[in-house]
Amino acid sequence: MIDDKPIFMNGPWITDLEIKVVDDCMRGGWYDYHFVEMFEQEFAAYHGRKYGLMTPNCTTAIHLALTAMGLREGDEVIAPDCTWIGSVAGVTYLRATPVFCDIDAATWCLDPESAARGLSPRTKAMIVVDLYGNMPRMDELLALAQSHNIPVLEDAANAVGSTYKGVRAGKFGLVSVFSFHRTKTIVTGEGGMLLTDDEQLFERCRVLRDHGRRPGGPPYYNYEVAYKYMPFNLQAAMGHAQFQRLEELVGRKRSLLQQYRDLLADIPDIQLNPEPPDGVNGAWVTALVFGRSHRLTKAEAMRRLTELGLPTRPFFYPLTAMPAYAAAGAGRAPNAVAHDISDRGIILPAAPILTEAQLSRYCDGIKKIIGL
Repeated sequence: MIDDKPIFMNGPWITDLEIKVVDDCMRGGWYDYHFVEMFEQEFAAYHGRKYGLMTPNCTTAIHLALTAMGLREGDEVIAPDCTWIGSVAGVTYLRATPVFCDIDAATWCLDPESAARGLSPRTKAMIVVDLYGNMPRMDELLALAQSHNIPVLEDAANAVGSTYKGVRAGKFGLVSVFSFHRTKTIVTGEGGMLLTDDEQLFERCRVLRDHGRRPGGPPYYNYEVAYKYMPFNLQAAMGHAQFQRLEELVGRKRSLLQQYRDLLADIPDIQLNPEPPDGVNGAWVTALVFGRSHRLTKAEAMRRLTELGLPTRPFFYPLTAMPAYAAAGAGRAPNAVAHDISDRGIILPAAPILTEAQLSRYCDGIKKIIGL
Protein backbone atom coordinates (compact mmCIF):
# COMPACT_ATOMS: atom_id res chain seq x y z
CA MET A 1 0.00 0.00 0.00
CA ILE A 2 1.34 3.45 -0.91
CA ASP A 3 1.31 6.02 1.91
CA ASP A 4 0.86 9.36 0.14
CA LYS A 5 0.52 11.43 3.29
CA PRO A 6 3.05 14.28 3.72
CA ILE A 7 6.53 13.15 4.69
CA PHE A 8 7.80 15.33 7.53
CA MET A 9 11.51 15.95 7.92
CA ASN A 10 11.27 16.08 11.70
CA GLY A 11 8.98 16.83 14.60
CA PRO A 12 7.77 15.50 17.95
CA TRP A 13 6.08 12.26 18.92
CA ILE A 14 3.36 13.23 21.40
CA THR A 15 1.27 10.81 23.45
CA ASP A 16 -1.38 11.09 26.15
CA LEU A 17 1.40 11.20 28.76
CA GLU A 18 2.73 14.54 27.49
CA ILE A 19 -0.79 15.94 27.22
CA LYS A 20 -1.61 14.92 30.79
CA VAL A 21 1.60 16.29 32.32
CA VAL A 22 1.35 19.60 30.47
CA ASP A 23 -2.32 19.83 31.44
CA ASP A 24 -1.36 19.30 35.10
CA CYS A 25 1.19 22.08 34.76
CA MET A 26 -1.34 24.39 33.14
CA ARG A 27 -3.71 23.85 36.04
CA GLY A 28 -1.23 24.18 38.88
CA GLY A 29 2.29 24.92 37.69
CA TRP A 30 2.29 28.70 37.80
CA TYR A 31 3.52 29.26 41.34
CA ASP A 32 6.94 27.61 41.44
CA TYR A 33 9.62 25.98 39.25
CA HIS A 34 8.71 22.43 40.23
CA PHE A 35 8.84 20.96 36.74
CA VAL A 36 12.01 22.88 35.83
CA GLU A 37 13.84 21.63 38.91
CA MET A 38 12.58 18.07 38.48
CA PHE A 39 13.60 17.93 34.82
CA GLU A 40 17.03 19.40 35.59
CA GLN A 41 17.71 16.83 38.31
CA GLU A 42 16.51 13.74 36.42
CA PHE A 43 18.26 14.72 33.19
CA ALA A 44 21.55 15.35 35.00
CA ALA A 45 21.32 12.09 36.92
CA TYR A 46 20.64 10.08 33.76
CA HIS A 47 23.86 11.45 32.24
CA GLY A 48 25.92 10.89 35.38
CA ARG A 49 26.30 14.61 36.00
CA LYS A 50 25.99 16.37 39.34
CA TYR A 51 24.24 19.50 38.09
CA GLY A 52 21.70 20.42 35.43
CA LEU A 53 20.49 23.87 34.42
CA MET A 54 17.64 24.33 31.97
CA THR A 55 17.72 27.26 29.54
CA PRO A 56 15.41 28.69 26.86
CA ASN A 57 17.45 26.94 24.15
CA CYS A 58 20.81 25.28 23.56
CA THR A 59 22.47 28.41 22.18
CA THR A 60 21.85 30.22 25.48
CA ALA A 61 23.26 27.23 27.37
CA ILE A 62 26.48 27.49 25.38
CA HIS A 63 26.62 31.26 25.90
CA LEU A 64 26.16 30.81 29.66
CA ALA A 65 28.86 28.16 29.84
CA LEU A 66 31.42 30.17 27.88
CA THR A 67 30.71 33.28 29.95
CA ALA A 68 31.11 31.32 33.18
CA MET A 69 34.38 29.89 31.84
CA GLY A 70 35.70 33.45 31.61
CA LEU A 71 35.95 33.71 27.82
CA ARG A 72 36.66 37.25 26.69
CA GLU A 73 37.73 39.39 23.75
CA GLY A 74 40.96 38.19 22.14
CA ASP A 75 40.56 34.58 23.28
CA GLU A 76 40.29 31.76 20.76
CA VAL A 77 38.07 28.69 20.77
CA ILE A 78 38.64 25.55 18.72
CA ALA A 79 35.46 24.38 16.95
CA PRO A 80 34.47 22.19 14.00
CA ASP A 81 33.77 24.01 10.74
CA CYS A 82 30.74 21.85 9.97
CA THR A 83 28.02 22.42 12.57
CA TRP A 84 25.00 24.62 13.22
CA ILE A 85 25.88 28.24 13.97
CA GLY A 86 24.46 27.93 17.51
CA SER A 87 27.52 25.89 18.46
CA VAL A 88 29.78 28.94 18.11
CA ALA A 89 27.51 31.99 18.25
CA GLY A 90 28.29 32.40 21.96
CA VAL A 91 31.98 32.72 21.14
CA THR A 92 31.20 35.69 18.93
CA TYR A 93 28.77 37.19 21.46
CA LEU A 94 31.74 37.41 23.85
CA ARG A 95 33.96 38.97 21.16
CA ALA A 96 36.25 35.97 21.19
CA THR A 97 37.38 34.22 18.01
CA PRO A 98 36.26 30.79 16.81
CA VAL A 99 39.06 28.85 15.13
CA PHE A 100 37.33 26.54 12.69
CA CYS A 101 38.98 23.17 12.22
CA ASP A 102 38.29 20.31 9.86
CA ILE A 103 36.07 17.30 10.51
CA ASP A 104 36.88 13.61 10.42
CA ALA A 105 35.69 11.91 7.22
CA ALA A 106 34.46 8.87 9.17
CA THR A 107 32.62 10.59 12.05
CA TRP A 108 31.82 14.02 10.55
CA CYS A 109 32.92 15.46 13.91
CA LEU A 110 35.94 17.54 14.95
CA ASP A 111 39.18 16.00 13.69
CA PRO A 112 41.81 15.77 16.47
CA GLU A 113 44.74 16.39 14.12
CA SER A 114 43.15 19.50 12.68
CA ALA A 115 42.23 20.69 16.18
CA ALA A 116 45.86 20.29 17.26
CA ARG A 117 46.99 22.45 14.35
CA GLY A 118 44.49 25.13 15.35
CA LEU A 119 45.88 25.59 18.87
CA SER A 120 47.67 28.78 19.84
CA PRO A 121 48.69 30.54 23.07
CA ARG A 122 45.33 32.34 22.89
CA THR A 123 43.26 29.13 22.84
CA LYS A 124 41.00 29.11 25.90
CA ALA A 125 38.46 26.38 25.10
CA MET A 126 37.46 23.64 22.70
CA ILE A 127 33.91 22.99 21.49
CA VAL A 128 33.31 19.39 20.43
CA VAL A 129 30.03 18.71 18.57
CA ASP A 130 28.32 15.30 18.45
CA LEU A 131 27.00 15.93 14.96
CA TYR A 132 23.70 14.23 14.05
CA GLY A 133 24.16 11.86 17.00
CA ASN A 134 27.62 10.80 15.79
CA MET A 135 30.36 10.68 18.39
CA PRO A 136 33.85 12.07 17.63
CA ARG A 137 37.17 10.48 18.50
CA MET A 138 36.56 11.68 22.02
CA ASP A 139 39.55 10.04 23.73
CA GLU A 140 41.98 11.85 21.44
CA LEU A 141 40.21 15.20 21.73
CA LEU A 142 40.06 15.04 25.53
CA ALA A 143 43.72 14.04 25.72
CA LEU A 144 44.65 16.95 23.45
CA ALA A 145 42.68 19.40 25.56
CA GLN A 146 44.10 18.05 28.81
CA SER A 147 47.67 18.25 27.54
CA HIS A 148 47.15 21.98 26.86
CA ASN A 149 44.98 22.63 29.92
CA ILE A 150 42.01 23.66 27.76
CA PRO A 151 38.44 23.08 28.99
CA VAL A 152 36.11 21.17 26.67
CA LEU A 153 32.49 22.06 26.02
CA GLU A 154 30.61 19.09 24.58
CA ASP A 155 27.79 20.22 22.30
CA ALA A 156 25.52 17.18 22.57
CA ALA A 157 22.52 19.04 21.15
CA ASN A 158 22.06 16.28 18.55
CA ALA A 159 23.12 13.34 20.67
CA VAL A 160 20.69 12.40 23.42
CA GLY A 161 20.83 8.60 23.59
CA SER A 162 24.28 8.31 22.01
CA THR A 163 27.14 6.64 23.86
CA TYR A 164 30.90 6.41 23.32
CA LYS A 165 32.68 3.37 24.77
CA GLY A 166 29.83 2.93 27.24
CA VAL A 167 29.71 6.59 28.34
CA ARG A 168 26.65 8.67 27.54
CA ALA A 169 26.96 11.71 25.30
CA GLY A 170 26.77 14.70 27.63
CA LYS A 171 29.19 13.26 30.20
CA PHE A 172 32.33 14.52 28.46
CA GLY A 173 34.25 17.71 29.19
CA LEU A 174 33.89 20.42 31.79
CA VAL A 175 30.37 21.17 30.59
CA SER A 176 27.91 19.72 28.09
CA VAL A 177 24.75 21.06 26.50
CA PHE A 178 21.59 19.64 24.91
CA SER A 179 18.78 20.97 22.73
CA PHE A 180 15.05 20.33 23.01
CA HIS A 181 14.12 22.22 19.85
CA ARG A 182 10.92 21.09 18.15
CA THR A 183 12.99 18.97 15.75
CA LYS A 184 14.97 17.10 18.39
CA THR A 185 14.47 13.66 19.95
CA ILE A 186 13.18 15.18 23.22
CA VAL A 187 11.01 18.19 22.40
CA THR A 188 9.94 21.18 24.49
CA GLY A 189 9.30 23.51 21.52
CA GLU A 190 12.45 25.41 22.30
CA GLY A 191 14.66 24.60 25.24
CA GLY A 192 18.14 23.61 26.31
CA MET A 193 20.06 22.04 29.17
CA LEU A 194 23.52 22.65 30.59
CA LEU A 195 25.20 19.81 32.51
CA THR A 196 28.38 19.88 34.57
CA ASP A 197 30.11 18.30 37.56
CA ASP A 198 31.82 21.56 38.49
CA GLU A 199 29.97 23.25 41.36
CA GLN A 200 31.67 26.62 40.88
CA LEU A 201 30.77 26.77 37.18
CA PHE A 202 27.22 25.63 37.92
CA GLU A 203 26.68 28.33 40.56
CA ARG A 204 28.16 30.96 38.28
CA CYS A 205 25.77 29.93 35.49
CA ARG A 206 22.80 30.13 37.89
CA VAL A 207 23.62 33.76 38.64
CA LEU A 208 24.22 34.63 35.00
CA ARG A 209 20.96 32.94 33.96
CA ASP A 210 18.73 35.18 36.12
CA HIS A 211 19.76 38.83 35.71
CA GLY A 212 22.66 38.52 38.15
CA ARG A 213 20.53 37.41 41.10
CA ARG A 214 22.01 34.92 43.54
CA PRO A 215 19.87 31.96 44.64
CA GLY A 216 18.92 32.52 48.25
CA GLY A 217 19.88 36.19 48.11
CA PRO A 218 17.64 39.19 48.78
CA PRO A 219 14.59 39.25 46.49
CA TYR A 220 14.82 41.51 43.44
CA TYR A 221 18.47 42.25 44.28
CA ASN A 222 20.94 42.23 41.36
CA TYR A 223 24.66 41.78 41.92
CA GLU A 224 25.62 42.39 38.28
CA VAL A 225 24.16 42.93 34.83
CA ALA A 226 23.66 39.45 33.40
CA TYR A 227 21.23 37.58 31.14
CA LYS A 228 17.57 36.62 31.22
CA TYR A 229 17.92 32.97 30.25
CA MET A 230 15.32 31.44 32.55
CA PRO A 231 13.16 28.57 31.31
CA PHE A 232 9.49 28.16 32.22
CA ASN A 233 7.45 25.39 33.76
CA LEU A 234 5.42 24.48 30.68
CA GLN A 235 8.63 23.85 28.75
CA ALA A 236 9.96 21.70 31.54
CA ALA A 237 6.70 19.80 32.00
CA MET A 238 6.86 18.78 28.36
CA GLY A 239 10.52 17.86 28.73
CA HIS A 240 9.87 15.85 31.88
CA ALA A 241 7.11 13.88 30.17
CA GLN A 242 9.19 13.21 27.08
CA PHE A 243 12.11 12.16 29.27
CA GLN A 244 9.98 9.38 30.76
CA ARG A 245 9.80 7.98 27.20
CA LEU A 246 13.47 8.52 26.36
CA GLU A 247 14.31 4.90 25.58
CA GLU A 248 11.24 4.66 23.33
CA LEU A 249 12.08 7.88 21.52
CA VAL A 250 15.74 7.01 20.98
CA GLY A 251 14.72 3.50 19.98
CA ARG A 252 12.48 4.93 17.29
CA LYS A 253 15.26 7.16 15.95
CA ARG A 254 17.63 4.21 15.83
CA SER A 255 14.97 2.15 14.11
CA LEU A 256 14.70 4.78 11.38
CA LEU A 257 18.47 4.70 10.86
CA GLN A 258 18.42 0.91 10.59
CA GLN A 259 15.50 0.95 8.16
CA TYR A 260 17.39 3.40 5.96
CA ARG A 261 20.42 1.11 6.10
CA ASP A 262 18.29 -1.84 5.03
CA LEU A 263 16.36 -0.01 2.30
CA LEU A 264 19.47 1.58 0.81
CA ALA A 265 21.76 -1.45 1.24
CA ASP A 266 21.86 -2.14 -2.49
CA ILE A 267 23.25 1.32 -3.30
CA PRO A 268 27.06 1.25 -3.49
CA ASP A 269 29.30 4.07 -2.35
CA ILE A 270 27.10 5.92 0.15
CA GLN A 271 27.69 6.70 3.82
CA LEU A 272 25.09 6.89 6.61
CA ASN A 273 25.61 7.77 10.27
CA PRO A 274 28.34 5.55 11.75
CA GLU A 275 28.27 3.87 15.15
CA PRO A 276 31.02 4.98 17.54
CA PRO A 277 33.55 2.42 18.84
CA ASP A 278 31.82 0.20 21.42
CA GLY A 279 28.97 2.69 21.49
CA VAL A 280 25.56 3.72 20.20
CA ASN A 281 24.43 6.40 17.78
CA GLY A 282 21.26 8.06 19.08
CA ALA A 283 20.54 8.99 15.45
CA TRP A 284 18.69 12.26 15.97
CA VAL A 285 18.59 12.34 12.18
CA THR A 286 19.97 10.08 9.49
CA ALA A 287 22.36 11.80 7.11
CA LEU A 288 23.37 10.43 3.73
CA VAL A 289 26.64 11.31 2.01
CA PHE A 290 26.80 10.33 -1.65
CA GLY A 291 30.11 8.78 -2.71
CA ARG A 292 32.10 10.59 -5.36
CA SER A 293 31.26 7.92 -7.92
CA HIS A 294 27.68 9.23 -8.03
CA ARG A 295 28.85 12.71 -9.14
CA LEU A 296 25.97 14.20 -7.18
CA THR A 297 26.12 17.34 -5.07
CA LYS A 298 23.65 18.01 -2.30
CA ALA A 299 22.19 20.91 -4.28
CA GLU A 300 21.49 18.67 -7.27
CA ALA A 301 20.19 15.83 -5.09
CA MET A 302 17.82 18.21 -3.31
CA ARG A 303 16.63 19.61 -6.63
CA ARG A 304 15.85 16.16 -8.00
CA LEU A 305 14.10 15.03 -4.80
CA THR A 306 11.98 18.18 -4.79
CA GLU A 307 10.89 17.44 -8.34
CA LEU A 308 9.68 14.05 -7.07
CA GLY A 309 7.62 15.77 -4.37
CA LEU A 310 9.97 14.65 -1.58
CA PRO A 311 11.14 17.03 1.18
CA THR A 312 14.82 17.78 1.53
CA ARG A 313 17.28 19.34 3.92
CA PRO A 314 21.00 19.96 3.34
CA PHE A 315 23.88 18.63 5.38
CA PHE A 316 25.14 21.53 7.49
CA TYR A 317 27.23 23.98 5.49
CA PRO A 318 30.77 24.75 6.68
CA LEU A 319 30.40 27.91 8.72
CA THR A 320 33.34 29.50 6.89
CA ALA A 321 31.44 28.97 3.61
CA MET A 322 28.61 31.30 4.68
CA PRO A 323 28.54 35.09 5.06
CA ALA A 324 28.21 34.94 8.84
CA TYR A 325 31.72 33.52 9.26
CA ALA A 326 33.33 33.97 5.86
CA ALA A 327 35.91 36.32 7.37
CA ALA A 328 37.05 33.56 9.72
CA GLY A 329 38.06 31.45 6.74
CA ALA A 330 39.60 34.22 4.68
CA GLY A 331 43.28 33.98 3.90
CA ARG A 332 43.72 30.29 4.71
CA ALA A 333 43.08 26.99 2.99
CA PRO A 334 39.53 25.73 3.48
CA ASN A 335 38.86 22.73 5.70
CA ALA A 336 38.84 20.31 2.81
CA VAL A 337 36.96 17.41 4.43
CA ALA A 338 34.24 19.65 5.86
CA HIS A 339 33.63 21.22 2.45
CA ASP A 340 33.74 17.89 0.64
CA ILE A 341 31.41 15.98 3.00
CA SER A 342 28.97 18.87 3.25
CA ASP A 343 28.82 19.29 -0.51
CA ARG A 344 27.81 15.63 -0.97
CA GLY A 345 25.47 15.28 2.01
CA ILE A 346 21.74 15.52 2.63
CA ILE A 347 19.51 14.82 5.64
CA LEU A 348 16.81 12.17 5.34
CA PRO A 349 13.35 12.53 6.93
CA ALA A 350 13.55 11.66 10.63
CA ALA A 351 10.12 12.40 12.08
CA PRO A 352 9.28 9.57 14.49
CA ILE A 353 5.75 9.32 13.08
CA LEU A 354 6.96 8.23 9.62
CA THR A 355 5.56 4.97 8.34
CA GLU A 356 7.41 2.11 6.68
CA ALA A 357 5.59 2.91 3.44
CA GLN A 358 6.78 6.51 3.57
CA LEU A 359 10.37 5.45 4.22
CA SER A 360 10.18 3.02 1.33
CA ARG A 361 8.77 5.73 -0.95
CA TYR A 362 11.56 8.10 0.03
CA CYS A 363 14.28 5.53 -0.53
CA ASP A 364 12.81 4.70 -3.92
CA GLY A 365 13.23 8.38 -4.69
CA ILE A 366 16.90 8.26 -3.63
CA LYS A 367 17.44 5.32 -5.99
CA LYS A 368 15.67 7.12 -8.80
CA ILE A 369 17.78 10.28 -8.60
CA ILE A 370 20.99 8.27 -8.85
CA GLY A 371 19.71 6.17 -11.71
CA LEU A 372 18.98 2.82 -10.06
